[in-house]
Amino acid sequence: MPLPPYRWQRVTIGSLLIAGGSLGFLPVLGFWMIPLGVVFLSIDLAIARRWRRRFDVWWGRRRQRRHTGEGSSSTG
Repeated sequence: MPLPPYRWQRVTIGSLLIAGGSLGFLPVLGFWMIPLGVVFLSIDLAIARRWRRRFDVWWGRRRQRRHTGEGSSSTG
């Protein structure tokens, strides 16, 4: 899916996704919209880029721990 070419469009879409995600308890909207909005904002905003990078590092370490943890527990 191609991203909008203008910064203001990406920031608007990202902001609307986060705002809609905060109303995730409603039937049509969902909490899945928040991370997608952060991804949109991370293209143009440094703070969102930092949040996304921290999440990527956390997720990678978590997966690595689970992967190495499962291998050692199955041999014991």
